[in-house]
Amino acid sequence: MAFADNLQQLPPIDHLAELQLIDAQGNVAATIANVPGKAGSVRLYAALAAKHGRINVAAAQEGLELFAEHTESARQHPGSHPNIDRLLQVIASGQTYDVKLIAR
Repeated sequence: MAFADNLQQLPPIDHLAELQLIDAQGNVAATIANVPGKAGSVRLYAALAAKHGRINVAAAQEGLELFAEHTESARQHPGSHPNIDRLLQVIASGQTYDVKLIAR
């Protein structure tokens, strides 16, 4: 399935302003705003966190599958898809992120 099709299977995120990824030291490592161009990543990360409890290796692997055609593009063009690059880094390093959902 394509990324757009996969997104339709995930819970809506209209109530969210942004999503924060919290590293092992408790610092905000990244913020993904719920804005056009980023909303798909917010929706996917929120669903992964709900299912897995955090962004860990299992969540990252599932996320790469859900990002579908964008995952291959990210592998071919590092830096062009930072939210996919982050999942690849989680798999490579075993690092985890807690997820904080920020309501509108």
